[in-house]
Amino acid sequence: MWIRTSLDHFLNIFLNSKTMRRFSIFIGLLVAVCYVSCESKQHENKEETKYLVSSPIQMDTSITKDYVCQIHSVRHIELRALEKGYLQHIYVDEGQHVKKGQRMFYIMPNVYQADLQKAKAEAEVAEIEYKNTKLLADGDVVSANELAMAKAEFDKAKAEVSLAETHLGFTDIRAPFDGIMDHLEVREGSLLDEGELLTKLSDNSKMWVYFNVPEAEYLDYITSAKKNEKQQVELLMANNKKFNQPGVVETIEGEFNHETGNIAFRATFSNPDGILRHGETGSILMRVPLDGAMLIPQKATFEVLDKKFVFVIDENDTVQQREITVGAELQHLFVVEKGLSVKDKVLLEGIRMVRNGEKIHYEFEKPESVLSHLDLYSE
Repeated sequence: MWIRTSLDHFLNIFLNSKTMRRFSIFIGLLVAVCYVSCESKQHENKEETKYLVSSPIQMDTSITKDYVCQIHSVRHIELRALEKGYLQHIYVDEGQHVKKGQRMFYIMPNVYQADLQKAKAEAEVAEIEYKNTKLLADGDVVSANELAMAKAEFDKAKAEVSLAETHLGFTDIRAPFDGIMDHLEVREGSLLDEGELLTKLSDNSKMWVYFNVPEAEYLDYITSAKKNEKQQVELLMANNKKFNQPGVVETIEGEFNHETGNIAFRATFSNPDGILRHGETGSILMRVPLDGAMLIPQKATFEVLDKKFVFVIDENDTVQQREITVGAELQHLFVVEKGLSVKDKVLLEGIRMVRNGEKIHYEFEKPESVLSHLDLYSE
């Protein structure tokens, strides 16, 4: 009885082990089938992925170039004392708008008034002597030479009067034009020397904006078909906002700076609201035409060590990495100088999903269509 019980127990263990082995084999087969199926599906999905491809487009366009600039008043002068004396009155203040002919400074005039009175008295004496000599000359009492000498003395006296009046006028300093006062360099009661600086005055009704242009760009500008037309420009102020008035390029200086290789352009801007002041800085924005420029979307490029590249699809539908040279930048676009032709097919999307030398499936879209909804691609 004991022997039979042991045999039954052994058979149960054997059968259970065999069943477990079969179950393990079944599970292994099932896992293998699932893995192969997943791999097949992944491979199938990868093959079915289609990438969007387009070509560069060649067309006439324009770019906006910016140049650092210096802003100057159309008239910016120094007001200096033309006579020596004490500064008796200051009638204006710093930053004040003044009108042409408005009194600004007054130098104590006592000495100059006395000189004028003296000159007038001497002129009266000279006039009397001239008249008496003329009566005598008419009666042939004195010679014509004596009459001429008297006339010369009288003319000289009158000139002295004019000179004294001029010196006296220099004590009353008035604005030579409408403008804005700068810093006051003197105070009331100061003893002024002849030629001493009083302040500066700026006429800001128009502004002259100077900016330097490289030689190559100057040559492009001067040889363009529109060289006789005044080039319109914009001014980007220091707060990164555009000035509300357009400007025009009016003059170009006569020679290049041999140290920088640049030449100075001057643009003129109206300043009706008085926003611009002498000495400000900013940037001139000038549109430059590009004939037959080759354009590609910026989204189609990537950078490696500060160099720009694109993926080009060859005749075998294989992705090839190619370096390009960018000449200018537009909104969502690059102007390509070297590296591409209009016949090349450039990967537009999925740049991070492909590898160099990989064969892909793609869908080609005409470059005109790409440009029409480029904002959508750039998001």
